[in-house]
Amino acid sequence: MTRLIVAAGGGGDAVAAAMLDAALYGDDDQAVILTYAWDRLLIDPVPGPRGAENFTGLEPLTPAVWSVPADARPVPPAGSTLPRLAAELPHTFALLDPHHGAEGVTRQLEELVGHLEPESIDLLDVGGDILARGDEPTLKSPLADALTLAACCQLDAPIRLLVAGPGLDGELPLDDLRGILGPLVHTFTTKDTEPVSSVLEWHPSEATAMLAATARGVRGTCKVRDAGLPVPLTDEGPTVHQVDLDEALSRNELARAAVTTTTLDEVETHSREICGYSEIDYERNKAAWLKDQPPTELDPKAVLAELEQFEAHARNRGVTHTTFRHLTEALNLNGTQRQDLRELLINSRPEQYDAPLWHITTRPE
Repeated sequence: MTRLIVAAGGGGDAVAAAMLDAALYGDDDQAVILTYAWDRLLIDPVPGPRGAENFTGLEPLTPAVWSVPADARPVPPAGSTLPRLAAELPHTFALLDPHHGAEGVTRQLEELVGHLEPESIDLLDVGGDILARGDEPTLKSPLADALTLAACCQLDAPIRLLVAGPGLDGELPLDDLRGILGPLVHTFTTKDTEPVSSVLEWHPSEATAMLAATARGVRGTCKVRDAGLPVPLTDEGPTVHQVDLDEALSRNELARAAVTTTTLDEVETHSREICGYSEIDYERNKAAWLKDQPPTELDPKAVLAELEQFEAHARNRGVTHTTFRHLTEALNLNGTQRQDLRELLINSRPEQYDAPLWHITTRPE
């Protein structure tokens, strides 16, 4: 017997799933984590999610489901964090492929549940955008979560929907979620972050970074994304709540529309109609823009000078923390320089590293 955790939106949800597995079921548990290979453009310059054909070295679990072992590799120019996750964590990472719509994802779930006969199935979303109606002005990336929700609601097996770190994805404010959040299942602690501490040093997820930071006691306001959204870091940050699956579906218009889809293109069409956009279109446009940008050099002296200006501006707006992803873009560096920037800043000002976030001090050092 094993456990199955479905990472609703891919990316950082898969890291949070590993943290949840240890926290709820013990350090010895090694759940199968079903997740999208859908990373930000600084990791994967190709817009949208990857399918099995975009990897070499995958291992079959069922006819429709492949696992991503440590020696798997994305086919260039694509990139993926999944092989490195498989190398650093004891879990099995299975590839959730959205290219055949909700019907395809449902088929994958059915096959995997039949193969594993799991002791439990958890559907995990960090932040709570899986509960979006679709018309919220702050909503940015509803597609993956809505598609996963649509498929899970068709599965003839008990699934527990869990929202970790409500509001931390910067998409739905916590106040908008309070009315639908169910019972408290767990509150992450510093100890709970230890199994994924090495991953948090390099993984680009902002929501899961803030989830871990709040579990470690960090409080304040964090600036995230390329738009610089402010996200409150509060005592609610490290909590995990259960939510009624049917209630989530009745609330999520995109998920309801996606139930009968057989292609990712159909899901995108529904997203444009209901939400007014497709996040993959946003990635396409941004990827085209990034392609035309000239390469930049990371000049330590210039970077630290620009950082002073950034921090002064952030302090004036009550911001106490930011992510290295946001810093990379705010300082006009490209995604490949994020780790170099991180090392420069931590080595230069170690007292400002509030792992895994960057602490903007109340006044210049």
